[in-house]
Amino acid sequence: MNQHNGDRYNGDEQNGDDYDDEAYGRDASGADLERTFAALPPPQGRGFAETWWGRAWLKSLEDAALDSEQVRAGRRLARAGAVGAVSVRPGRITAVVQDRDLSTHRSDVLLQELSDEQWDRFLDMAVERAGHIAALLDRDMPPHLVEDSAAAGVELLPGMGDLEPECDCGAWDHCGHTAALCYQVARLLDQDPFVLLLMRGRGERALLDDVQSRGAVLADEEAGPEGVDAAETYAAGDILPALPPLPLLPDAPGTPPALDTDVPPAPGVDPGALEFLAARTAVEAHRLLAEALGAGHGRRPVEAELTMAQDAVRLAAGNPSGAVSDRLAEGSGRGRDQLASAVCAWRFGGSAALSVLEEEWTVEGDVLARARAALDSAWDEDERPILQAARNRWTVVGTGSQLRLGRDGRWWPYRKQGGRWVPAGQAAQDPGTALALMERTAEASEGR
Repeated sequence: MNQHNGDRYNGDEQNGDDYDDEAYGRDASGADLERTFAALPPPQGRGFAETWWGRAWLKSLEDAALDSEQVRAGRRLARAGAVGAVSVRPGRITAVVQDRDLSTHRSDVLLQELSDEQWDRFLDMAVERAGHIAALLDRDMPPHLVEDSAAAGVELLPGMGDLEPECDCGAWDHCGHTAALCYQVARLLDQDPFVLLLMRGRGERALLDDVQSRGAVLADEEAGPEGVDAAETYAAGDILPALPPLPLLPDAPGTPPALDTDVPPAPGVDPGALEFLAARTAVEAHRLLAEALGAGHGRRPVEAELTMAQDAVRLAAGNPSGAVSDRLAEGSGRGRDQLASAVCAWRFGGSAALSVLEEEWTVEGDVLARARAALDSAWDEDERPILQAARNRWTVVGTGSQLRLGRDGRWWPYRKQGGRWVPAGQAAQDPGTALALMERTAEASEGR
């Protein structure tokens, strides 16, 4: 646990703009170690974070909380104006939160302070890029500031699990009270990003004084930077450390954030569809990463980009709700039954199986000769079924079975169902194997 300075919060709802040095929490050197913000009125028809950095703060809370219901309870408390004056100090924020039963609880949220070394790196970066400090003075936090800080080894915004809760209600994880405090602080961060820097250990006045003093030293330096001998640098290239190993594949795709908020969606925005799309994107990213980490990935051909109609089928294979499924069917130019057949094909073999379902092409020349040879050798003479050919489709006479030849030379089994031919299994290089696999799959599904 960090040592936190200025821990003297007493719940007074003072205005954050009018303090003497003692109330403001300054030490003898004038460094501002504490700021107290009066209780904010309930937000009226707006979210708790309108800036990107305010939303990043809330994402840290929402991603790490083990009980999403507690997060929602905290959002409701904050929206009801139950959070009192907020005290901000290095490493800690504090407020008294009134519960729905009118009981009050002191709630704290801790955030790791930056070390002196990290502050040195941040200040060196800030001196070199004066525009970052100018933006902060305008109460803005440009993304490049955060990116340049991260490149210097300094993470300004909290990540998942960085916001550590403490509450006298006894909860060991984020409770509704600490979540309400975080939602209220998101509004403070919107107004003034220096609040985040104070939590990280430096107040606005001290930070600006440090930047000014470092800038003065830099301006007074008469000698330019020492040169680096190119030959020596090139000769030292072989002593660089090896690249780190590839990351391990996660056990499962990540869970996207829920869009369950009290704010109504904008016109034309379907939260359910967005949640489904985010979930399928996570699944697809996990699949692509698994392929990228697999052996021989660099020798595989690059997959063709899916068309909109194909991508609609891919998404529909993720079992969307009825409303989303209808939108996918409409967007792909298919009816419900056609989309169901397309999804079945996709699950057996992706875009290749979908092409076999929807394409009918004439087999001729060498391709036809190889197909006939494969059909002739697939069965013994007395076991060979009678096949009726129609372009790339061979129907087994007297049965509800069919073989379709893909352009890659593989055979795909189909069966007749409800008057329509539907995919019945994965492809095989041998037509006899494709039919046999389909029959075994049918027997297993019938419980025989």
